[in-house]
Amino acid sequence: MMHSDIIIIGAGPGGYETALGAAHRGKSVTLFNGGALGGTCLNEGCIPTKCLCRDSEMVMQFKEADRFGIEDFTFSVDFNRIIERKRSVTDQLRDGIAAMLRQAKVNVVDAVASFSDDRTVVAGGEEYTADNIIIATGSVSKSLPIPGHDLECVMDSTDILNIEYIPASLTIIGGGVIGMEFASIFAGLGSKVTVIEFMKQILPPFDSDIAKRLKQTLSKRGVEIITGAAAKKIEQNEDYEIVVTYEAKGKEQTVVSTDLLMAVGRAPRVDGLNLEAAGVEYSAKGIPVDDNMRTNVRHIYAIGDVNARMMLAHVATFQGQRALNAIEGKTDGIRFGLIPSAVFTVPECGMAGMTEDECKAKGIETVCGKSFYRANGKALAMGESEGLCKLVFDKGTHKLLGAHIMGADAALLAQEAVDLMNADATAESIREIVFGHPTLSEILLAAAAI
Repeated sequence: MMHSDIIIIGAGPGGYETALGAAHRGKSVTLFNGGALGGTCLNEGCIPTKCLCRDSEMVMQFKEADRFGIEDFTFSVDFNRIIERKRSVTDQLRDGIAAMLRQAKVNVVDAVASFSDDRTVVAGGEEYTADNIIIATGSVSKSLPIPGHDLECVMDSTDILNIEYIPASLTIIGGGVIGMEFASIFAGLGSKVTVIEFMKQILPPFDSDIAKRLKQTLSKRGVEIITGAAAKKIEQNEDYEIVVTYEAKGKEQTVVSTDLLMAVGRAPRVDGLNLEAAGVEYSAKGIPVDDNMRTNVRHIYAIGDVNARMMLAHVATFQGQRALNAIEGKTDGIRFGLIPSAVFTVPECGMAGMTEDECKAKGIETVCGKSFYRANGKALAMGESEGLCKLVFDKGTHKLLGAHIMGADAALLAQEAVDLMNADATAESIREIVFGHPTLSEILLAAAAI
């Protein structure tokens, strides 16, 4: 039996970053890796999709070469090379993580772990104990329980990342972050894409102005987006085409395509942990934790997707830092209410803080400032005139409460906005910051002119 100061179950961003952080603090750490190092984000999510986003964006730029005075430009797309590049990137990053863990002397066990009691886990027939245990098992793809959801032709996000061809046509059930990124990717690569979204707008967590504008932009690119539509069943016809029946405005309709992606979100990965043996409370919605990421069992913590507080890789990393601080009895200034998030469509969308609608629901009076990419010199020089920045301020204090952006480098601009919000910036203090010219950052400055 091996004893460590800390056991971490799961080697995604939350797990391996926390292991490295704990080792840096002088703790002995055993990290259980039940899959591939880097978890879903590196192997089946964030990184491989961003590789495809970049490939798709380049194809779109090549198609518009004449806008930049480049004549008679021809090219071809080798999808096998695109997949090879994606795999090369993930392999390189995975090898880097392994090297960092070796250097930090983290004991990595390549096996699935489960609890036998509240201080002991079992993996590969061996027992391991620790003073504190952190659960970081991530999440799994969800599926709609409709007829045909389990057909072999129905892909989830992992499946579609491993296809070896560009679909002639693709139906995507779900217009959230995952669905919209793949819609943008494959539309750019030449697929005919249809998105079926149950809610009234795509990207439900995003500000409605941004979601509407993205829908308009993608529609101009040929993506058919059907909102307020409930998928009812999935079938294959005699030509092996996929037929999705959906209901919208009280009428049943169908869409036919060669391929289908189910992108209706993710669910916490709690199965197989034997949490009952440790006395840890949980449900299909995840493992409840307090603000220190502590479960109902004082020395067991849960970070990242498995606690379902906010399913983002960078959130998992900082929740791990919070858990380590709690273990050591330290406090920190991490503000989990100020989290940047992005959708890497073309154009990108980025956000941080509260939306205008969320402020209204909480009774907060607001004033909003807007600016447009078409009025920004750098955006026009880049050929990226399509975009909007919306900043939400408290009406009385003018404190910045939220930032919502669609356009080139929206993810970076959202991060800049988070920096401002962490400094409790107001519209007036933003206007006193010297912004470089010509830069896209000036879009934030223009939106602060309320």
